[in-house]
Amino acid sequence: MPEIQEQSNGGRLLSLDFYRGLTMFLLIAEFSHLFSLFVLPQFEGTFIHAVGSQFHHVHWEGLHFWDLIQPFFMFIVGVAMPLSFSKRMAKGDSFKQLSKHAIKRALLMLLLGWGLYCIDPGEIVFRFQNVLAQLGVTYILAFLVIRKPVAVQIGFSILLLLITEGLYRFFPVEGFTNAFVDGENFPSWFNMLISGEESGAGWAMFNAIPTAAHTIWGVLAGQLLIGDFSAKKKLQILVAAGIIGLIIGFGLSPFTPIIKKIATTTFVFASGGWSIIALALCYWLIDIKKYQKGVWFFAVVGMNPLFIYLFAHIGGANLIKKIFLPFSNALFGWTGEIGAQIILSCIVLFMLWYICYWMYKKKIFIRI
Repeated sequence: MPEIQEQSNGGRLLSLDFYRGLTMFLLIAEFSHLFSLFVLPQFEGTFIHAVGSQFHHVHWEGLHFWDLIQPFFMFIVGVAMPLSFSKRMAKGDSFKQLSKHAIKRALLMLLLGWGLYCIDPGEIVFRFQNVLAQLGVTYILAFLVIRKPVAVQIGFSILLLLITEGLYRFFPVEGFTNAFVDGENFPSWFNMLISGEESGAGWAMFNAIPTAAHTIWGVLAGQLLIGDFSAKKKLQILVAAGIIGLIIGFGLSPFTPIIKKIATTTFVFASGGWSIIALALCYWLIDIKKYQKGVWFFAVVGMNPLFIYLFAHIGGANLIKKIFLPFSNALFGWTGEIGAQIILSCIVLFMLWYICYWMYKKKIFIRI
């Protein structure tokens, strides 16, 4: 894909395009139901099942690979912020204009995330647990400190985590004082306050506050990557920061368990550490070592992340599945029920990718 290569040479971080694209590819793969097939009872005790389980959330305490996807995306959005804003300011936009744009974008993400929850029941509900709704909050919190010194940005992210830890441990309302027990903690009370619903399988709306640290740390990484340090120094700082996050997250887990569903502070540190390490790996391989063959395959998905997420979420993946189901059964039924389902899921995933590729070739980019 020479077009993407040229953009990288012109100052675009191809590693970030790849990182974002791979994350989005995995997100839309979930809508193809491919991962759910790998944990069917037929595969119990096999390598396939062991790998497949990593593409599902931990029920409560612990960390699977799939628990890192949302932190990855929130972190990536943060990395892109200073890159995007610096380009806009180079074109003459004032900080006031950037502020209006940031507020508008945050509100739209919040509204779109909320709207997705209203589609399935066909009625107004107040839930804000999905990645878009959460990003609406984390984005604006990161923007509030984007022009502050590094120490202030780090301090603000730590403050958000300290507030979270304090509320989880010392919330005074009777019935919600078991900090890390599902349905009996502050996040459950907050869900009740906002939506009037019970914990909803444990997923907390309050997560947007502690996970704002992911987006803030992404901003810091983005500022580092467009800064004046050498590529080697940038890589060293990223790796060191990632290792620190992992040490803090896993080191404190005996005291504060790692729980994604309520975004405990240890989860934020651990997943944040992995997010930074992943960026460092992509940056080293793609932008430093120039191993760029095939990167475009994922990068094109990252060019339209909002569109493909919404399209897959509101039924696009199911529509593709319905269209190809009879042909898939006719051509691949001989592979057996599970084999045919896996092939159909792969077809759905490929078609979702191809839509992104087609939009890229037509230079159609849906942004807010």
